[in-house]
Amino acid sequence: MKSRMVALQWLPILMLIPVMHSTSVTAKGLRVPRLARLGGMNNPRVRPLGRISRNSASFAASSIYHNLQTFYYNQTLDHFNYRPDSFDMFQQRYVINSKYWGGAISNAPIFVYFGEEAPLEYDFGDIGILAENAHRFKALQVYIEHRYYGKSIPFGSRNEAFKNASTLGYFNSAQALADYAEIIIHVKEKFHAQRSPVIVVGASYGGMLASWFRLKYPHIALGALASSAPILYFTDITPAHAYVSIVTKDFREDSQSCHDTIKKSWTVIDKIASKPDGLSILSKKFKTCKPLNNSSELKDYLAGIYMAAAQYDAPPSYPVTVICRSIDEPSFGNDILGRIFAGMVAYRGELPCYVNKPTKETETDVGWSWQTCADMVIPFGISNDSMFQPYPFDLNVYINDCKDEYGVPPRPHWVTTYFGGHDIKLILKRFGSNIIFSNGLRDPYSSGGVLQNISESVVAITTVKGSHCLDVLATTKSDPQWLVAQRKEEVRIIRKWIRNYFSDLDACEKGKHH
Repeated sequence: MKSRMVALQWLPILMLIPVMHSTSVTAKGLRVPRLARLGGMNNPRVRPLGRISRNSASFAASSIYHNLQTFYYNQTLDHFNYRPDSFDMFQQRYVINSKYWGGAISNAPIFVYFGEEAPLEYDFGDIGILAENAHRFKALQVYIEHRYYGKSIPFGSRNEAFKNASTLGYFNSAQALADYAEIIIHVKEKFHAQRSPVIVVGASYGGMLASWFRLKYPHIALGALASSAPILYFTDITPAHAYVSIVTKDFREDSQSCHDTIKKSWTVIDKIASKPDGLSILSKKFKTCKPLNNSSELKDYLAGIYMAAAQYDAPPSYPVTVICRSIDEPSFGNDILGRIFAGMVAYRGELPCYVNKPTKETETDVGWSWQTCADMVIPFGISNDSMFQPYPFDLNVYINDCKDEYGVPPRPHWVTTYFGGHDIKLILKRFGSNIIFSNGLRDPYSSGGVLQNISESVVAITTVKGSHCLDVLATTKSDPQWLVAQRKEEVRIIRKWIRNYFSDLDACEKGKHH
């Protein structure tokens, strides 16, 4: 297991929290939990940033997700060079829903969703904020797929695009933002909507992109909603152990005894594994799909479950509570491992086997692995006071792992150099405007989020019981009142931005005639 444990990401479409296998707390190091929705966290080497996926099938059947039209834009490979090969093109997918759009004559707004580290299809069933509010704003809805994912693949095929570091070198956040800028301008020209205000929305890694886009392209986007965007989770800003500290806090607050059982379990697993037949005992105890090769396989798998449960600890089921209730009231034996097994089954459900079921790498696994070895260097470590076994973050090990894997080192300080992050309150108070940073405080990635208002229009909306990207997901009848209130506040702020924009636009038009 390599030392980058990617911890923010979206997984497949499951009822609440899908399988999120290993988080590697052992071996050569940790990998950052992935940014994004829940989806594609099966790879023990890579876990993207993520958001919860709900039951997309029911949402996709809803009429608000109909009327989607797919288009392809002839996108520039390299926006920042003038070499001949920089002008190579690839087809980038974007999807439009114009059902509720008020039209160019009224300068009706445009809502743009920034795709993250997954194919665009993942978003239509999960993301509700655009579709559910378009009729209120008479807004055009645009969804743009991130380069190197889904059908937006340079070099003609995934095999060619992911061939080596030379073809992957165009795969980074700055290029993605420039892609979005080109497509938004193209859409506005296509719909003759040059005066229509644009609001960009993103979740997790996509939320990071949305906030950075507002700062880098203020002439294109009027405002940004950045949901669960850990723009401060970088070296020298947020401690590497911050993510795991919140996971630990979530479990401790739910049940001290559950927390203590988990904390003790690692030593018990290692002790049994050290015996001549120990791995066989553990394999039978945890019903593994094939015999364990080492204790790390099991520990990584369990750690991944606990981290996923905390990151996506959403109503109505609250998976941390589901796990802890089963650990505290075991049905598979009163010993520590019997309790841990009970928690695992409660989270995963009754399955023929667990832990090391053969899985195929998703394109999210593959793509996010490169991104965390390029510019998205998220430090991830485990301190001595967490419920996990300690593992310090070592940047040199991280860099060497990336060099071994891709032949090139990452740029650990490039994100903060290019987008900023240090002294963010001081800098953005005068410079930035019209950004909403929303965070659920039970989400471990909130530790790298903006949690306090920076100015009158760069605002933080937090919910004590909220989890990763919950506010931008499609609504359900079981949504608690605090979540309903959070969404209403976000809509109120966006409406104010648009109202102010039209006021300024009117003033400009009147000024031309004097």
